[in-house]
Amino acid sequence: MRRREFIALLGAAVAWPRAAHAKNATGIARIGFLNFFAYAPADDAFLEGLHDLGWIDGRNISIERRNGAGDVELLKKSAVELVQLKVDIIVAVASLAVQAAKDATTSIPIVFAATGDPIGQGFVASLARPGGNLTGTSFDAGSEIPGKQLQLIVETVPKASRVAVLWNPTSPVIRTYFQFAQNAAAALRLSLQSEEAKDAKDFEPAFDAMVREHADALIVLSDAFMSFHGATLAELAAKHGIPALYGHNQYTEAGGLMSYGPSVRDLIRGAAAYVDKILKGATPADLPVGQPVKFNLIINLKTAKALGLEIPPTVLARADHVIE
Repeated sequence: MRRREFIALLGAAVAWPRAAHAKNATGIARIGFLNFFAYAPADDAFLEGLHDLGWIDGRNISIERRNGAGDVELLKKSAVELVQLKVDIIVAVASLAVQAAKDATTSIPIVFAATGDPIGQGFVASLARPGGNLTGTSFDAGSEIPGKQLQLIVETVPKASRVAVLWNPTSPVIRTYFQFAQNAAAALRLSLQSEEAKDAKDFEPAFDAMVREHADALIVLSDAFMSFHGATLAELAAKHGIPALYGHNQYTEAGGLMSYGPSVRDLIRGAAAYVDKILKGATPADLPVGQPVKFNLIINLKTAKALGLEIPPTVLARADHVIE
C-alpha cells in the first residue's frame, strides 16, 4: 500500500496529550519496535517510512528495538521492558507481538503492523474507530483470498486434484483462513490435504506426507512463523518437486514458485504514517485501521523452470512481478 493511501486514510483525529507532551518535554520521541523474531527483512520498511515523513532515528526520534527471539515468554518480557522504558509509542509487528504489547499497557499508544483480523483478536472495536490505544495496518484480506490462491494453483497446475495446505494451528487467524480454504476447495472439487506445523521440526514430516499422499501442489497459509521460515519452505518445496503458492513476496524472493497477497513490506512501511500522526497529537482510538487495497501476484520463473513447470500465458499475463 502506498504511503499517500495511508495518509489519506487516517484523516482527522483528536489530540493525544501524553505522546505530544513526552515528545515536547524531551525533544526526542522514543519509539519501541517489537517483533517476535530477532529480525525480518521487511522491518527495514518501517524505518524507510519514517524517513519519508521526516523522522530520523538518532536525530528527532529514538528507536528502542526489542524482540522475543522466537520465544513467546521472552516476547512478553520484551513488551514489559518497553513499557518500563516509558516509550511514547510501541510498534508491534504481527499478532503475537501485538498481543504482548496489549497485555503490557493500556495507556501507551500501540501501532500494529501487518496483523491479521484485529477485530477477531480483540485488538480493536472496529476498523473505522478502533476505540482504544491500538490501531495500525491489517494483513487481513477477507475470505476470498484462499479461494483465489487455490484458483491460481488450478490454473498453473491444471492436472492438480489434490492440494496440500500447510498451516499453523496455533494461530486463530490462520485457522479461520484454513476454513476458507476448505470451502473454496469444495467449490473447486479439489481434495485438500491438511498439514499442520507449529514448529520448524514439523516441516520435514509435513513434506514427506505430501509426497507419500501424492499432493499435486501446495499452498502455505502465511503468518509470522511461516514467513520467518520462508526460505526453508521454498527449499523443501523445491527438494520434493512440489509447486507451491505462498501468501506474499518474501517467499518468492527466497525461491518460492508463486505468491499472491498483500505486501507485508508495504503494510509495515505504512505503520510509519500512524506513528507520524500520533506524534503530532492524534489518538489511536480515532485512526482507522489500514487494510490492503492491492494484491500482488509474483511468479518466480527460475523456480518454475527447475520444477519443469510451464506457467500458462494467462497466469503469466496477470503477474505484477516476474523473477527471471
